[in-house]
Amino acid sequence: MASHSALHSNFGVDYVITYRFPDSNRVEARDGFTSLMQALARVGLATEVRNGDNCSLLIFVKVGSEKRFAQEVYRSRVKDWLHGVRAAEPARETQDTLSGEPLTEAERFRIIHHLITSPRDEGGAGIVPKEGQWKNVESIFPLHDHTFNKEWIKKWSTMTFLKVEDLDQIRDRFGEKIAYYFAFTQSYFQFLIFPAAFGFASWVILGSFSPVYALVNGLWCVTFVEYWKRQEIDLGVRWGVKGVASIQQKRRDFKHEKEVKDPVTGEIVQIFPATKRLSRQLLQVPFAFLAALALGTLIATCFGIEIFLSEVYNGPGQSLLVFLPTGILTMSVPTLTTLLTGVATRLNDYENWETSEQYQSALTRKIFVLNFITSYLPIFLTAFVYVPFGSLVVPYLDIFNLTARPFAENEKQLQSPQTGFVINPSRLKKQVIYFTVTAQIVNFALETIMPVVKRRAFSKYQEVKSERAARKGGAGSGVTIDDLPEEAEFLKRVRQEAELDVYDVATDLREMVVQYGYLSLFSVVWPLAPVSFIINNWIELRSDAVKICVEMQRPTPLRADSIGPWLDSLGFLTWLGSITAAALAYLFSNDGMGPDGTPASIQGWALLLTIFFSEHVYFLVRWGVGLAVSKIDSPGMEKERAERFMVRKRYLQDALGQDVMDPPSSFTEEKITRASLEEDARQSSLRTTSPQDHFWSRQRSWEESAKVGANLIEKMAPKEGKKEQ
Repeated sequence: MASHSALHSNFGVDYVITYRFPDSNRVEARDGFTSLMQALARVGLATEVRNGDNCSLLIFVKVGSEKRFAQEVYRSRVKDWLHGVRAAEPARETQDTLSGEPLTEAERFRIIHHLITSPRDEGGAGIVPKEGQWKNVESIFPLHDHTFNKEWIKKWSTMTFLKVEDLDQIRDRFGEKIAYYFAFTQSYFQFLIFPAAFGFASWVILGSFSPVYALVNGLWCVTFVEYWKRQEIDLGVRWGVKGVASIQQKRRDFKHEKEVKDPVTGEIVQIFPATKRLSRQLLQVPFAFLAALALGTLIATCFGIEIFLSEVYNGPGQSLLVFLPTGILTMSVPTLTTLLTGVATRLNDYENWETSEQYQSALTRKIFVLNFITSYLPIFLTAFVYVPFGSLVVPYLDIFNLTARPFAENEKQLQSPQTGFVINPSRLKKQVIYFTVTAQIVNFALETIMPVVKRRAFSKYQEVKSERAARKGGAGSGVTIDDLPEEAEFLKRVRQEAELDVYDVATDLREMVVQYGYLSLFSVVWPLAPVSFIINNWIELRSDAVKICVEMQRPTPLRADSIGPWLDSLGFLTWLGSITAAALAYLFSNDGMGPDGTPASIQGWALLLTIFFSEHVYFLVRWGVGLAVSKIDSPGMEKERAERFMVRKRYLQDALGQDVMDPPSSFTEEKITRASLEEDARQSSLRTTSPQDHFWSRQRSWEESAKVGANLIEKMAPKEGKKEQ
């Protein structure tokens, strides 16, 4: 019973800080720990310390004063209101604010994390893991709520579609950034129902490379992207984060060049000239060229080797040698991608972005260039090099005969045919099937297995470091402090969570965007691709929930008002898809056989006209769909209008002291009598009257005006029965 209680209770802990010191001497470790405790106490956080694994301490953190914390919550909400994130002004009293809008777990954890990590001049403790004086602080993480996790996974396992209330629940627990990922994946999953059904019908009736399928799929892609743009705004209003990017925290590594006075707020702000950053951003052009050259050369070389071994070489061991290019790519691409990612990170640092959100967005755009090349270049080479120009290229592939020479019996087996070479027309379709089915399965297996392998390897690494520390006279992994019985199960669980990886939602978003690219660019080759994706994404939604709950530390809630630069990537892939699908439909219009390796059968003007027409149809459809979506009302937009209306109404009430929206009371005119006329005449004789006064004194009431008007009508209107001449 005690074990079950410990599993589902977090003892009121808000955050856990892992303090690991295997490489520090005792004095240095003790001084750093003392500074850590002082920094946490300075911002009103209470702490408890317990023994961790492998030369580490676990520092349990919770709010020391709920009253002070309520003030932090109120300050955060007022800041949101001042920056336009919240439409409605928070109540004047702190407790009224919290009672009117209760605190969610995500908001609580976010504000506490801000207290721990934000700089001291912003009211925080300034603790940044693994940096400067906090080099021994390994991680800062909240604990999992296992009761919620169990119910969440059980509920999702029986659901087909998620409701907006389910997304609200994710937002309340894990923050808006993760909620946006699940909202996007759910919307994408629902939208896939149509292309999956239409793709299956096209596969049965129309076959591959159908212009009809290419057109319908392009229309679907445009509709989905435009819908999601509107959905982002709607969710941002619903969750109260629209425009939250304007108040993101500054990066510690940001280096300002000057300080100026903000013309709006009057505050002194640190800035870095936009023109100077733009000049640094221009280095992205040679970076993109370098990445395309390096990765493109590697992939193209392996592509040529694979063509040579599978379609030219006919000697011993061919069935095994065809896997050689795959092995080269498997070993080389990750290494080269890691190297280029390091270059992209250095370039991003050089651009000197002000906030973490801007920094991550810029880095994401650079990484997308690498993802695009590694994900799509092999299919582009097959579709637009091998198929149209195979007969011209293959005779030169014998330069790769070194890969098979040790196994060949004679030179004839290594020579490329100079004439009569016939391309493999099914090669393109097999490639698309591999990337849309096999690669999805492999990726799912890696996501499931790799975290376990990495966790065990890291645990072993920490044990080795602890044993090394023990040999130097410290407390090794075998020396532990006995836990209290009522805490033993709880501490065991915390130590296990401390060893888990940190969840990165950008990785999962990247997978979805890359998958969307296959659908937009190449599903015309194999119309069943959407069927594979809809099955994969149903599983992906549930597996990601399990990954967050079981395989990763509980994420620190972060706010966002969109999926960030990935939306730009979706728009780019949709535009490129309109061109690529049209080109493929034209090239393979001869019953799906393609040019058969001879470019002479391709009419250049017809291909260019097809691409030109398709692209302009895309622009027209995007404009029309965007206009139509903008006219559709939504609950989020209604909420925003209602909140802004109430704000304006409250201002008027405060200014005029009444409910100005109520209709005014009836106005009763003074009755005109002989006495009133005599009094008016007497008053006019006592003061000098102007022509204006005389003008407005002719008719004293609406009744008099009505009588005068009636008399004028009587005089000017034609008599009844009189015909016009």
